[in-house]
Amino acid sequence: MATAAADPSSLHAARPRALSAWLLLVAAMVFAMVVVGGITRLTESGLSIVRWEPISGALPPLSAAQWQAEFAAYRQSPQYQLVNAGMTLADFKTIFFWEYVHRLLGRVIGLVFALPLLWFAWKRAIPRGYGWKLGAILALGGLQGAIGWWMVASGLVDRPDVSHIRLAIHLLTALTIFAACLWVALDLRALARDPSARPAHMPTAGIWALSALVLQLMFGAYVAGLDAGFAYNSWPKMGDEWFPAATPMLKPALRNLVDNPIVVQFVHRWLAWAVAGLVAFLAALAWEKGHRAHAIAVALAAAAQIALGVATLLSGVDIPIAVGHQAMAVLLLAAILAAAHRLGEARA
Repeated sequence: MATAAADPSSLHAARPRALSAWLLLVAAMVFAMVVVGGITRLTESGLSIVRWEPISGALPPLSAAQWQAEFAAYRQSPQYQLVNAGMTLADFKTIFFWEYVHRLLGRVIGLVFALPLLWFAWKRAIPRGYGWKLGAILALGGLQGAIGWWMVASGLVDRPDVSHIRLAIHLLTALTIFAACLWVALDLRALARDPSARPAHMPTAGIWALSALVLQLMFGAYVAGLDAGFAYNSWPKMGDEWFPAATPMLKPALRNLVDNPIVVQFVHRWLAWAVAGLVAFLAALAWEKGHRAHAIAVALAAAAQIALGVATLLSGVDIPIAVGHQAMAVLLLAAILAAAHRLGEARA
């Protein structure tokens, strides 16, 4: 991929500020897709489209005959036969809508990333050292489409739900794309301010906070995929106990951390506090270094996320609250990355 050197003599070609704005737009679109994906999961709409048609699937059914054909295909799926038998065409259109919008957003994001990338490369507007990073994000986006279908396919054979493990991989890949867009955008913004700026290093406090958050996000996906949020809707205890003694346990024991809804909900509840502690440490470090806006933002995001998590439980997984919880998880990730980047700029 053609790139322009990131030195003062070539800054007439490189456009780090424009690249940064473009990547922030893509990150915002990925955020929207994660939110729509949450709605799709919570409304159990994800299995409504039973074929993967990357090109022709961009258009929804436009005639009564096309709708009947789409509905007939869905009626062959395990979800219809085991869960939604007797569903009307009008009801099918409701769940089809969310899955269609989710897939359409994926296609649009792909175009919004690929076409400007080609234009920037043609104009030699990409600073040296950033071409491979942008190419890697593009490749990850293509892989994400395949992962999405791999996830959906797990619910089309003999079970009416997608694999919660594949769901977690799908979510974490989306968040990796979001994080990569945001981090590279911040590097490019710094380069636009100072032509001699180097990419920021990830501080140790940021590594710990992000590692804990990724683990928590994985368990959050398990909770969603296993419908574990419905297991106990009280807080801080699960019913009358901190951990229900009568919980049926799987063998081998480690399976409980992946496949047991009660154990998964328990871990997700209390891992949140480990994340909060590490985020608080990152916020304190940012405050000490004078980056007070970042410190406040990351602390408020963590507090809001915990509050929304508790509210999701107590509401019995009310869809607007649960979607807000997933959206705030992405905003917390963004706040951690922004604070860590600001700390890492000084070490670059």
